Amino acid sequence: MYRETGLVNASPQSSQDDGTLLALVKRGDEYAMASLFDRYSKVVYSVALRVLRDPASAEDILQEVFMQLWRSPDSFIATRGSLGGWLAVVSRNRSIDALRRKKPVEPINELSLAGPYNLANEAERNNLMERARSVIIKLPAEQRKTLEMAFYDGLTHSEIAEMTGDPLGTVKTRIRSALTTLRKAFLA
Repeated sequence: MYRETGLVNASPQSSQDDGTLLALVKRGDEYAMASLFDRYSKVVYSVALRVLRDPASAEDILQEVFMQLWRSPDSFIATRGSLGGWLAVVSRNRSIDALRRKKPVEPINELSLAGPYNLANEAERNNLMERARSVIIKLPAEQRKTLEMAFYDGLTHSEIAEMTGDPLGTVKTRIRSALTTLRKAFLA
């Protein structure tokens, strides 16, 4: 907006406070407006970009917000907060309004909602997993530990026997007993 004119570098107002700069903007001082733009444009743009997720639309909001400030600097009331906070809120509100004005490309009735997942299958799988967890929690500690080592850690029966110090036959029996308990729970 004002960067292209080269006025920013010539501005002695860049070190002045917001109130002084706004008073100068009220009198039509472009240098003061350029200083405010330099000071707050990143905030306004980033808020708009976060809401809109579109750089071109965020730039439009940036221009709208600063044009509003240029045309009516009295719309900011210093007793209600800081100028930066006010500009951020104005940017957010304008961005939300812009989202509301956008019309969907396709009518909602014709919008396809197909996804890569079958929700019914996913729900059934989650239900089965929850049932399995509830049964595994109720297993005796030795069976649960052995089953978890086999299935979650991917250890062989021999590796489990070596790590726990239990005989290989005991490890196999614990896993078989745990699986039998799980099968019975799912068939019931």
